[in-house]
Amino acid sequence: MMNDIAGNIASFKKQLPTQTRLIAVSKTKPITMITSAYEAGQRAFGENYVQELCEKQLALPSDIEWHFIGHLQSNKVKFIAPFVSWIHAVDSEKLLKEINKQAIKNNRIIDCLLQLHIATEESKFGFDIEELNSFCSKLQLPDYANVRIRGLMGMASFSDNENLVGSEFKVIHQVFKELKKTHFANQPKFDQLSIGMSSDWKIAINEGSTMVRIGSAIFGNR
Repeated sequence: MMNDIAGNIASFKKQLPTQTRLIAVSKTKPITMITSAYEAGQRAFGENYVQELCEKQLALPSDIEWHFIGHLQSNKVKFIAPFVSWIHAVDSEKLLKEINKQAIKNNRIIDCLLQLHIATEESKFGFDIEELNSFCSKLQLPDYANVRIRGLMGMASFSDNENLVGSEFKVIHQVFKELKKTHFANQPKFDQLSIGMSSDWKIAINEGSTMVRIGSAIFGNR
């Protein structure tokens, strides 16, 4: 399995276009597996649970770039703000304010993505398109000096229907382009689209993904 991890990472890096980064989703995976990925050259890892992330951050090399990719409660931001590089799933004004507040306390700037809910499942978090447009139209970026809004994150429906998945990614890409034109025209770093996971990353690449979040295809199924 450990050799497979290195081989899987090498395979992805050969297949991904130069503009697309591999985020290895290491949630629930043991330190030994993450170390194998690290030794294979992987530096960006995605985690879903605050306590687990904090424990891993203490145990693993300091040059790892940690991405928090799960639903984040405002009252837990303070635990990861000292070290987290990216927060992928900003789904409310309250959360963005708290990230900025905790980033100020830690004298850091944290890269953030706004989460767009586009899938058919009700259980997924995120803004809908109308909410996202409203949020961005009211957003006063100078009020958030310690966060950088870098783009959008989204998840497609959990489906074998590639046309459905592709159409959902297409919507996210279109919304991203519209926001870049209307609300972030003066923000050259609004340039990231975090879409695509182990089952649908190839479809996401076709719709402009700059980050794919890959777990089981690297580490194996839970």
